[in-house]
Amino acid sequence: MTALIRVMLVDDQMLVRSGICGLLALTPDIRVVAEAADGAGALALAAASQPDVLLLDIRMPQLSGIALLQQSAALLPPTILLTTFDDDEALLEGMRAGARGFLLKDISLERLADGIRAVAAGATVFRPALTERTRSAYESSAGTAPPQAAGERLTARETEVLALMAAGFNNGEIAAALGPSEGTIKNHVSSILAKLGVRDRVRAVLRGLELGHI
Repeated sequence: MTALIRVMLVDDQMLVRSGICGLLALTPDIRVVAEAADGAGALALAAASQPDVLLLDIRMPQLSGIALLQQSAALLPPTILLTTFDDDEALLEGMRAGARGFLLKDISLERLADGIRAVAAGATVFRPALTERTRSAYESSAGTAPPQAAGERLTARETEVLALMAAGFNNGEIAAALGPSEGTIKNHVSSILAKLGVRDRVRAVLRGLELGHI
C-alpha cells in the first residue's frame, strides 16, 4: 500500500487553496492536512500537523514565503514555492533560502502531484517551473542569443561556477571558493552566458536549471 504524503498549503488566496486541495483530493497518495493564509503562523501549524511537504506561496501579507524560508528553513519540511513566475529574482532568492522546488499555480494536477512526490522522496523540482511560456519570455528578450548549441557544452569548471552563481556568490567569492583569480572567474561567467545563450546571471541560472546543469 502506497504511503500517504501529507501536505501543508500556505497561500493567501482562498480560491487557490480550495482549488489545490480539490485537485490533490483526486490523488490516491497525497492529502492536504493543514492550510494557512500567510506565513506568520506557518511554523506552529507545521509543528502541529507534521506535513511531509510544504506548498508555500511566494507573495503573501505579513510574512512572505521567501521571508519565512529565510528565517526558518531548517524548521520547515521540504518546501515547494508556488508562483506565477513573474519575478526571476524572487525565484532565485527562494532557491538560495532553501526551497526544494518551484511550481506554477496553473500547472496540471499530474505535474503538481509528481512535483510533490519528487520532493517528498528527497529530489528537487526546479525544472518543471520553467514552462514554455517562461522559457520563450527570456529567450525572446532583447539581446538574448540562441539557446545552447550542440558542441557548446559547459566544462566541469563552468558547471561549478554556475552552481555558485545560483547560490548567490559574486565573482570574488567564487574565486575564493574555487581558487583561480577573479579575472578567470569573470571569463568563466562570460563563457557560461555565451554558451547558454543568455544575457545575464539570472537567466543563466534559470537556463542552467532547465538544462539540468544545476
